[in-house]
Amino acid sequence: PAQLNKDNVVEEISTGPGGMITFKVHRKLLVEPFGEEDAKFGFNSELFNTVKKGKTLVEFSSPNIAKKFHAGHLRSTIIGNFIANLKESLGNHVIRMNYLGDWGMQFGLLGAGFEQFGSQEKLNVNPLQHLFDVYVQANKEAEDNKEIQLAAREFFQKLEQHDSQAMSLWQQFREITVKEYQQVYKRLGVPFDVYSGESFHQEQAREVVQLLQTRGLLKTTERGTSVVDVSAEGDMSSCSTVLRSDGTSLYITRDIAAAIDRKEKFNFDEMIYVTDKSQQNHFLHLFHILRLMGHPWAESCRHVSFGLVQGMSTRRGEVVFLEDVLDEACARMLHNMQQATTTKEMADPGDTAEKVGMSALIVQDFRGPLEADYRFDWDRILQAQGDTGVFLQYTHARLRRYFDEVLYQSNRDLQPRHLVTFLTKLRRLLSPSSHWDKTREGHRATVTQRWRLFVFQQARLRLFSGACSVLASGMRILGIKPVEKM
Repeated sequence: PAQLNKDNVVEEISTGPGGMITFKVHRKLLVEPFGEEDAKFGFNSELFNTVKKGKTLVEFSSPNIAKKFHAGHLRSTIIGNFIANLKESLGNHVIRMNYLGDWGMQFGLLGAGFEQFGSQEKLNVNPLQHLFDVYVQANKEAEDNKEIQLAAREFFQKLEQHDSQAMSLWQQFREITVKEYQQVYKRLGVPFDVYSGESFHQEQAREVVQLLQTRGLLKTTERGTSVVDVSAEGDMSSCSTVLRSDGTSLYITRDIAAAIDRKEKFNFDEMIYVTDKSQQNHFLHLFHILRLMGHPWAESCRHVSFGLVQGMSTRRGEVVFLEDVLDEACARMLHNMQQATTTKEMADPGDTAEKVGMSALIVQDFRGPLEADYRFDWDRILQAQGDTGVFLQYTHARLRRYFDEVLYQSNRDLQPRHLVTFLTKLRRLLSPSSHWDKTREGHRATVTQRWRLFVFQQARLRLFSGACSVLASGMRILGIKPVEKM
């Protein structure tokens, strides 16, 4: 026993006859683990003693304004929400930032297109749909019409020069978009602390270019563009363009400015960007340029990438909007609930269907490695049995450990699949066939057996109460709203 260490689980170690070693577990872990602190059960493990805590800024979702919320942005939104929830649950101060795509050449095309094809009346009736239609038409015209291409460049130059008429139109587009997006985020249960955007960093982007010039990092190409050498050998074999030949800024220029501004404003300990894997090179360049500019905190910046969802659009490439996906998830779930004979009466079936439908979408998305692509399949997503979001909700509604290791692993690699795997295993262990039907012979037992049965049932109730608490906590970290009845 002298060679065995006690910890916050084992209170006492002793030896007995025949070399028997007895461990005494802290009573509070077994008898009093649940109660007022149920929501924090599993979060106070000594596993987390070595996990650094501080201020974490998570940039996620980040759709482009003047467009309806595309289903493709769902992954960034729910993955970023998971990471923010995870970091917060482990004691970090989390800043949730939505960095809107509200600047760039595409707004030159939209602005020029609206001047030719737009209608203020249609904009008032169905704003984002009309802006989307205008953009599609302008984009199509620009393929063969050099006048449209020129008009787009000129409009964006006006924006960069803060032309009052161009800025007024752009501001109208931005306000309309943010208002509609906030309704979608409310439905998803995803909060943000800061709504930022590329437009916030126009002036700072110019300062970045000047700093790069001063440090001798800026090179001019034969085409007149300004680039930074990001090659490992410094031989210009890999370059990042930070300024167009006409002097307008690019996405990475504004990203450099935004990163520097965030460090000054929030003094974060780590900053996490959540985008699809097609932007991996972009962030490698971003972090490299920040280091070249003399910012050592660039080492604390991290890009969490994810794969694509296949099967959310037709062969013709028709756009699928997120609200359509959410509506269909809710409608299909409500239909399934109405058809099921086990569904309990509830005050608001539509609200329950909405929560369960969201749960199904989230768990399906988180089942595998984030970098992997996967095929969207309604039938598989909404299955009532198996390792699905629907059955997680089913289990929680009927339940009402060792969670810490799963959270620890998730915190190390920021992968939600560990939590999904754990929760679905917990569901199997607590399924009715495993426990509930094995103590129904009590009416034929002796007094002693009945007393033992009573003690066992009390312990089982504590187990189920704790399991329900852990299940609910895990679901909330994943961004799922637990339901009370199903």
